[in-house]
Amino acid sequence: MLKGISNLISPELIKILMEMGHSDEIVFADGNFPAASHAQRLVRCDGHGIPELMNAVLLLYPLDTYVDHPVLLMAVTPGDTVETPIWQQYKQIVSDHHPVEDVFEEVERFAFYERAKKAYAIVSTGERALYANIILKKGVITQ
Repeated sequence: MLKGISNLISPELIKILMEMGHSDEIVFADGNFPAASHAQRLVRCDGHGIPELMNAVLLLYPLDTYVDHPVLLMAVTPGDTVETPIWQQYKQIVSDHHPVEDVFEEVERFAFYERAKKAYAIVSTGERALYANIILKKGVITQ
């Protein structure tokens, strides 16, 4: 363990975050996402929810300020009546750590899957909320 780094961030996850460069993407996948079949690099965080992991990661991980939308959500499939209250949590967490507003974009489900296949890594979580999958595009450290 290290001082100042959440114990939610495993050695494997910190290694992935350190390896990533500007514009690399990481997926935080809910428990229903086909993470193992889509990942170039898979990090298991079973038993943890995405909001708590995002909050810990965004203390260390800058979002890309050179793109309009460095945060991507899997859009609800047309006709599906599911609610997505977790998105409000995401928006609060991102606003607590990132100075730019309106950074979210919704991506159609199958386009999201294709984007996830190209991501640097997928973090498989125990998140139970539906449509909780999210992609974060890494920015640069400016200080």
